Amino acid sequence: MRIIIESNDRIGISQEILHIFSQRAWNIRSTEVTIGFTYVHIEDESLKFDDIKQSLQAIEGIIRCHEIDLMPSESRENHLQTLLDRIPNPIIDIDESGSILAINNATKRLLADVTDKIEGQSINRFIDQDVKTLLTDKVTSCSLLFHHQAHLAEIHPVVANGLTKGVVITLRSMGSLGRELSILQSKKNQGIDNIIGQCEKIQLLKQQTLRFAELDLPVFINGETGTGKELIARALHQSSQHNKAAFLAINCATLPEHLLESELFGYAAGAFTGAQKGGKPGLFELADGGTLFLDEVAEMSVYLQAKLLRFLQDFTFRRVGGNREVTVKVRIISATHQDLPSLIEQKRFREDLYYRLNVLSLALPPLRERQDDIPLLTQHFIQTAAYQVNQKTPLITEAALNLLQDHRWPGNIRQLQNTLFRVVALNTGEVINDSHIKQNLQRSQESTPTVNTVPLINQEETPALNSSGEAQKIRETSSEGVQDWQSAQATFEKELLQTLYPLFPSTRKLAHRLNVSHNKIAMKLKEHGIIK
Repeated sequence: MRIIIESNDRIGISQEILHIFSQRAWNIRSTEVTIGFTYVHIEDESLKFDDIKQSLQAIEGIIRCHEIDLMPSESRENHLQTLLDRIPNPIIDIDESGSILAINNATKRLLADVTDKIEGQSINRFIDQDVKTLLTDKVTSCSLLFHHQAHLAEIHPVVANGLTKGVVITLRSMGSLGRELSILQSKKNQGIDNIIGQCEKIQLLKQQTLRFAELDLPVFINGETGTGKELIARALHQSSQHNKAAFLAINCATLPEHLLESELFGYAAGAFTGAQKGGKPGLFELADGGTLFLDEVAEMSVYLQAKLLRFLQDFTFRRVGGNREVTVKVRIISATHQDLPSLIEQKRFREDLYYRLNVLSLALPPLRERQDDIPLLTQHFIQTAAYQVNQKTPLITEAALNLLQDHRWPGNIRQLQNTLFRVVALNTGEVINDSHIKQNLQRSQESTPTVNTVPLINQEETPALNSSGEAQKIRETSSEGVQDWQSAQATFEKELLQTLYPLFPSTRKLAHRLNVSHNKIAMKLKEHGIIK
């Protein structure tokens, strides 16, 4: 029985009330006192409220009393627990020794297979690192394996009298973080409608893409450089039932073996010198529930091929330096421009991995085999380029279009896109004619050394030096005409600046694009005679 006693604010009245209860040997479980109110929780099934009320009449200053459902502390605890339970992320409150004081419903669901009571247990039972690493006097975050699942732990210290008495840990799933990361990688969802083309091969490709999107199986995409393999991979993801989850992409050709391994699989706390506190999740964890696109998968080392093969068998892996198995559900889409059967014959690519990745396959036609789509692509790229350089969209003559359709386009759509960006950026009139096209095509062919002009990640994003935060691959400098390292570097700088400066026509814009100081850009532009 719980009762509230309202009384005058008189010194000693609470002691008199408790003295009455003590005289009658009533079992008091708890009491709470505020000004004018005394709350008492009594454990005695035979006791009646009228007996209590009658006993209190002898005390001067009692105004009234009645039964209540909860003590004030119990009511506050219920409200707090309700608030915590409405938070979708797991929350764990621990004391300075690591004992779990309280959890919310999200944590209970995460620990649904644990049959004994969670409160009172040490959190060390559920994590892969010493609890001391979590007890901090500052708000911090770290990667944490909790009950064999990877999370980002946000840690808030509980401080009393300047001492840390425990921490409150909020867990965020790697899948939700991966979704946020994929949004940062691409601001817009690229679906099947972003694939421009009406020729028979593209229509068939769209149909196959939509069909494969319904099947939760690995997909292998083969196509020449610049044909839009990542765009197709994103369309696959957006058309699938996992389109609300993360789509993450990595170019396997841009990182050395050890860095690619840690990017894919992550690493455990203390795995190597300089490792982040608490370790780091890999892309497999971040893409949990979604899709991971492995571009240029043929560039993987044999060691990583074996590790990827093991992962594809049961979708479990260990972080670099870790000792616990992590299980995720990720759809793998891989791509390459190389001839994998030939690499298999040369023992440079594992045959068993090839069959794991190539369950479903898509072949992207080169631009020279879809010339009827060039007018559509041209119009789209001209409109996009004009918008980005803040110009009125120019018209293109039929002769210029014919010239574009007759070109072989070894760099495919990426090359067409970059050529049109350059034409639009340098064009001062309202019409693009065949002479403008000839001039730019000739310039591309005669440039030695040459670089890949800046491509777009997709049809709607701004020019960038890379497609997934990785370094953009640059064509190898021809050995002919190279005198020494210094001259080759100077030639490269000049070509790069000549290509980018029309697209970012100020030292500050170009410096921001290349992530260097605008003073350095101004100096280099003058050094190479691009500006005076």
